[in-house]
Amino acid sequence: MARTAAEGFETFLGRLTPSESEREKASSHRASIYAKLDDRFGLYRMFESGSFKHGTGVSGKSDVDFFVSLKTSRPSLASSTLTSVKNALQDRFPSTYIHTSRPGVVLEFGGGYERVEVIPAYAQEKLSDGSMRFKIPGVTSEWLDSTPEAHFGYVNDSNSLPRRGAAKSLARLAKAWKYYRNVPISSFYLEMRAASYMRAQTYLDWPLDLYYFLNSLQSHELAAMNDPTGNTGRIEPCSSTTNKIDAKSKLDTAVNRALRAKDYYKDGRIRDAFDAWDLLFNGNFPAYY
Repeated sequence: MARTAAEGFETFLGRLTPSESEREKASSHRASIYAKLDDRFGLYRMFESGSFKHGTGVSGKSDVDFFVSLKTSRPSLASSTLTSVKNALQDRFPSTYIHTSRPGVVLEFGGGYERVEVIPAYAQEKLSDGSMRFKIPGVTSEWLDSTPEAHFGYVNDSNSLPRRGAAKSLARLAKAWKYYRNVPISSFYLEMRAASYMRAQTYLDWPLDLYYFLNSLQSHELAAMNDPTGNTGRIEPCSSTTNKIDAKSKLDTAVNRALRAKDYYKDGRIRDAFDAWDLLFNGNFPAYY
């Protein structure tokens, strides 16, 4: 429970932050995954990426992501690589539910409570900052360029600006909305949008910034985003036209609720603001007392 807006968001963000034990449980399978894939394909390396690595994961919702840099030749069809990786992992973990979900292969350890996503990648070239550009399975295309280490650096840089911690916290709030409201939108897209948004801010007030951020997504009509690092192409928000239509509809609803909460907050109607935020996050925002 919380009494002020600041306390409400602080409490909520604390709940959203995954515990170290969540990460450790999922990561405990790393050595076994590496050994199997190295034996089957040969690996240059395997490294963690994604929400947990970036510090933007949501407790109970986000996967632990691993990039695996394969030594084998890249086929024309990404589905061939995904199927081969899935089959190899299923052979190693026969009792675990494993499925493909572009760009990776998802392993549902612990009945789905310890989710690991393995993303097959083919190294292309080293960038000027020393990081690597990879080809990974695309969502809207067969293969796409990915620079996970450069994106990790971009998020960290955004997060180290005067509103320390704000970029990652905003990304976590956006992802919480995605998960709690079943919005078919890319977590990576939300993270990059949040990091970019916070770079332009000089003042932080969650009731206002949450609304302004969601409103900015609406104003852009969930358009594909230019990679802010300049290392890859466009970052797509959704995997299909149907999903984008659904996401835009849910975003319109979210913007209206965030606007209502902001107006209540500015008018001093804090209890009503909490009710609106609770509706925005589908009953998961802290209660007002």
